[in-house]
Amino acid sequence: MTAKNLLVELFVEELPPKALKKLGEVFAQSLAQSLKNAGLAPSTAAVTAYASPRRLAAHVTDVAAVAADKPVAQKLMPVAVGLENDGTPKPALLKKLAALGADASVVPDLRRENDGKADVLFYDSLAKGATLAEGLQKALEAALAALPIPKVMTYQLADGWSSVNFVRPAHGLVALHGSDIVPLAILGLTSGRETHGHRFEAAVDPVIFAHADEYAAKLATDGAVIASFAERRAEIARQLEAAAAKAGSNLKPIDDDALLDEVTALVERPNVLIGQFEEEYLAVPQECLILTMKANQKYFPLLDTAGKLTNKFLLVSNISPADPSAVIGGNERVVRPRLADAKFFFDQDRKRSLESRVLGLAKVVYHNKLGTQGERVQRVGSIANAIGERLGGEQLGLRANRAALLAKTDLLTDMVGEFPELQGIMGRYYALHDGLTPDIADAIEDHYKPRFAGDSLPRNEVGTVVALADKLETLVGMFGIGQIPTGDRDPFALRRHALGVIRMLAENNLDLPLDTLLQAATAPFAAVDGFKPAESALADFIYDRLAGSLREQGYTAQEVDAVVSQRPQRLGDIPKRLAAVRTFAALPEAAALAAANKRVSNILKKVEDSVDAWVDTALLKEAAEVALHAALVDVVPQADAAFLTGDYTESLQALAALRAPVDTFFNDVMVNAEDPALRANRLGLLAKLHAAMNQVADISKLSA
Repeated sequence: MTAKNLLVELFVEELPPKALKKLGEVFAQSLAQSLKNAGLAPSTAAVTAYASPRRLAAHVTDVAAVAADKPVAQKLMPVAVGLENDGTPKPALLKKLAALGADASVVPDLRRENDGKADVLFYDSLAKGATLAEGLQKALEAALAALPIPKVMTYQLADGWSSVNFVRPAHGLVALHGSDIVPLAILGLTSGRETHGHRFEAAVDPVIFAHADEYAAKLATDGAVIASFAERRAEIARQLEAAAAKAGSNLKPIDDDALLDEVTALVERPNVLIGQFEEEYLAVPQECLILTMKANQKYFPLLDTAGKLTNKFLLVSNISPADPSAVIGGNERVVRPRLADAKFFFDQDRKRSLESRVLGLAKVVYHNKLGTQGERVQRVGSIANAIGERLGGEQLGLRANRAALLAKTDLLTDMVGEFPELQGIMGRYYALHDGLTPDIADAIEDHYKPRFAGDSLPRNEVGTVVALADKLETLVGMFGIGQIPTGDRDPFALRRHALGVIRMLAENNLDLPLDTLLQAATAPFAAVDGFKPAESALADFIYDRLAGSLREQGYTAQEVDAVVSQRPQRLGDIPKRLAAVRTFAALPEAAALAAANKRVSNILKKVEDSVDAWVDTALLKEAAEVALHAALVDVVPQADAAFLTGDYTESLQALAALRAPVDTFFNDVMVNAEDPALRANRLGLLAKLHAAMNQVADISKLSA
């Protein structure tokens, strides 16, 4: 039978806008994959996903009405178990065949095959291919089950007795194979060829499809709906640019992909209009106005070429009246109270200084085991002071401490209470209003950075110190009370905090050893009941995050393991160490030295007592050990000198000269000599070699 294209649409009440894009993709892909798995669609079948506020749909090409019969090989039992010596079937075999719908007549045709232990009987048959109605029913059920819906709702069906569970009540189901309806039943619905278009602007209701291939075009003409999420999004983006140009030659809409996706999920046929508000509201920080327009009204604020907010905005309407003035006026009336609230909060907040709010933090619980926000900022301030003094002396320590004590005070302001996303941002504005210096004001905003992958780092030294202190206090505190991330669970974002610490230390090349930082961050917790220092576990956690981050940046697992396994304390050195390892690995001597280093490590691990890297030259008997010692005397000072200056590439390259004497040593010298003095001296020689080879990185990790 000739394959035809398939259309399936589920018509529902308005779907969650933030999830719509993903829902549409999963619905279409899951449906198509099930059809492919059932043999009803080829692997090359093209899949088109459609998703609008009130529908999920999929179009799949080249779908068969019936899947081809499929050969099935059924393993039965060993020949000795199933057949008598004369070849007649035993009762066990007959029972097995009966369960498969066969009888004794197939026994002569049973295939024999050795499975490595014995000859086994196999029953070869043809499984009848599924019909499209059967396969599509299962595919639709699987597609709905696969939808990423965190919470479903229960609703009654039209009979008043039955109820079903789904993300939103479903009211229609279309299933067309070419021009034929595929009989399906799900969510209390039976399939047909009718759907509904735009609530207000559809030219025809219901919209009736004669063929699966006319879906998108007919919905657009008869239903006034752009069914494709991607096409609707592109149309909104085009209209936004055109409207911005119309509003002013130097204006552009705010760039926000998440907002564009959400608005795309709210409208079926977009119509972008221009609105405006009174200029007096521009006295409020633009972050506040932008946030309220985006979060509450789904508007696109218009910015000038300098990125400064103007008093104009773009709204995406779902209707296209001949005279849009009523729509524009209604939206302007709605946004005005929002902006007035923001102005009121801003004016009220500035009546009190940040300093006056510090005591109020003592009334805000941070964690039931770690105390209040007031206690927390005291710890952060102490850590910031210690870090600041190490980096820049007493003055930096004092400024960092002051910024840390004020960094959380904006949590008590009305503006941040209404818009938690503005924490830090509003603190900076209020700090400048209070007359604090710009570096402290910037630090109050920046101490949350980096907030996500790719985010900028704090813009000044004070901000870096406070951001480090804040993240380290969180990490140390949570590890100290046993709140360690497990699996996918990380409620306190400790992985993000660890990556933030790593980025600041590495990208700013700060002279701050990690162990010193963790000790400084642990000290303020001494008075916390139930706190148990976990510096070692936290260090492991940070190095694990570091290794993962480096692999994501394109370094190989071997390169990363070679460097991170040495647990370098200065994270700013790591890029240079990695570059050195990569250069060393390209040397012809690298593989042999890596293998030798691995061998040395294994030998030293087997020694019960610790081995000192010390050699008594009088006990060097064999020519090979004399030569190796001489090579170390020559190479180690060169490698050490390069290491101390931070030239890790030169330090590792100096080791290339050791290849020949190391190879000869292992060929000619018995390390575990019977004479204890000789054995100890040779182990000391290997310990000296091991120390020289592992300063920059553990090169044994480069061994295959």
